Amino acid sequence: MGETIVSDQYAYLLQPDTILPSQYFAALKRKAANEPERRLVIAVLQDAVDCYQKHLRARDRRARQLFIDAEQWITSEDRSWPFSFENVCDLLQINAEYLRRGLAAWKERQLRHDAGKPNVVHLVPRPSPVVQSLHAPRKAGAR
Repeated sequence: MGETIVSDQYAYLLQPDTILPSQYFAALKRKAANEPERRLVIAVLQDAVDCYQKHLRARDRRARQLFIDAEQWITSEDRSWPFSFENVCDLLQINAEYLRRGLAAWKERQLRHDAGKPNVVHLVPRPSPVVQSLHAPRKAGAR
C-alpha cells in the first residue's frame, strides 16, 4: 500500500531531456566566453562529436578515417595526454562515461534505422551501341 502509480499522462516528465549537440555546445560556449583555453577544449570536443556523427556512414577513405579517429578518441580511457577525451570531459565537468554511452546509443539507433532501409543504387542508363548506330549520321550515298 502507499504506492503511487504515475499515470501515462505524466510519463513524459520522467523522460530525459534531449538536446541537439549544437544546442549543448552553444550553452557551453556562453559559459566560457571569457576563457580562451576553455573555448579551445570545447572546440576539440565539439569537433570530435561532429566527426563522429557526420561521418558515421562515410564511404570515402578520408571521411571514414575521421569517423574512426573520433570514435577511438571517444572510447579511449587514456588520461596520459592533456587533450584526451577523459581529461577534456573532466575539464568541462562532463561525465565521460555518460557521454560515451549516449554517443554509442545514437550510433546504434542510426545503424539500426539504416538496416531497415534497402540499399538503393541509382543507375544512369547509357544508350546501347545498337541505338547509337541507328542515330549515327549516314555517309554520303548510303541508304
